[in-house]
Amino acid sequence: MGQSAAVIQPIQQKQKTTTYKILFIIGLCHLLNDSLQAVIPAMFPVLEKSMGLSFTQLGFIAFSLNIVSSILQPVIGIMADKKPMPFALPIGLSFTFIGILGLSFAPSYEWIIASVLLMGFGSAVFHPEGSRVAYMAAGPRRGLAQSIYQVGGNTGQALAPLITALVLVPLGQKGAAWFGLVAAVAVGFLYYIALWYSNNLNEQQRSGKKLQRVKPVNHTASKSIKRALVLILFLIFARSWYISGITNYYSFFAIDKYGLSIKEAQIFLFAFLVAGAIGTFFGGPLADRFGKKNIIFSSMLGTAPLSILLPFVPTGLAFVMITIIGFILMLSFSVTVVYAQELVPGKIGTMAGLTVGLAFGMGAVGSVGIGSLADLIGMPQTIMIIGLLPLLGMFTLFLPSDKRLQSFYK
Repeated sequence: MGQSAAVIQPIQQKQKTTTYKILFIIGLCHLLNDSLQAVIPAMFPVLEKSMGLSFTQLGFIAFSLNIVSSILQPVIGIMADKKPMPFALPIGLSFTFIGILGLSFAPSYEWIIASVLLMGFGSAVFHPEGSRVAYMAAGPRRGLAQSIYQVGGNTGQALAPLITALVLVPLGQKGAAWFGLVAAVAVGFLYYIALWYSNNLNEQQRSGKKLQRVKPVNHTASKSIKRALVLILFLIFARSWYISGITNYYSFFAIDKYGLSIKEAQIFLFAFLVAGAIGTFFGGPLADRFGKKNIIFSSMLGTAPLSILLPFVPTGLAFVMITIIGFILMLSFSVTVVYAQELVPGKIGTMAGLTVGLAFGMGAVGSVGIGSLADLIGMPQTIMIIGLLPLLGMFTLFLPSDKRLQSFYK
């Protein structure tokens, strides 16, 4: 990003209207994809009992899923920025289909790891190209398009507690096989999306689309951009570790502290994740009104008092607080993606893959670290410690303002 560097980005064919049908289908596919990924942490209470796995082993299962996605998403995003790959979408979900069937019939811990690696690969392929489809279908309403796409994924993640309570608890590990049907439906939808995507690219090529060169940035701006990118990734790290701790381990804490059943504990997680999906949707419009930096700062620091107090409150208040935490914390989810894309314009797939992929990766590392910490000092103390993570949101103060962000490429 030195003085001679320039960002190349395509001039998108102007659309008078937003292609809502494509947006809703890709949002639905995001929901289906992430609900399949959610089956894995949803199985933790079942696997802990049926296979006698430790918290550390459960952490490595989550690590295996997320680290593959973390590493590959930016790589696939870079490749897609250079050459879009429409039919990678249904092919990627086909790997997820194989993985979910393998997970349901896995006879050993090693087979579980192999199955979730396949699912992680499928997710890594889906996210960068799915983000590009949302961008292409957005027309003049890119903020709304990003909200529809992202809220689909977070809604899919929110289904994990229901999957545990309604499917996996009564049917056990083999109940996951039913989600092979979900994967098959997703593959079918994504094949339709791939045809639209391919036709759209062909139309742009026939129209003689040219490239627009964004003005190069000076050395000082280049250094500021790099620092800001590192900082936004650090903030994603803090948020992802906290979310990983809650989604993977809070149910064990609630069962022990409040004497809840597995089904009852899942209601807490369901509230957290549904509120998070709602927060994701509202984060974009709020950022348009009040600024992206302000929403990221308010989201992180606004969560901190509640996350610190959460382990010490009674059952009813804990349910209310974890719901509010989910909403406030996830206000920043789509905003951090958009911030990164505006920080490095013209790299839609790369920035989406890096920010969302890093969230997966940090969640993976966090799953192992938090599981090991719980084995070492106990789950109650671990939940208390992770409650401090949102305090790291204070570093948002060092991000460039929205106005300064726009000035980098003038």
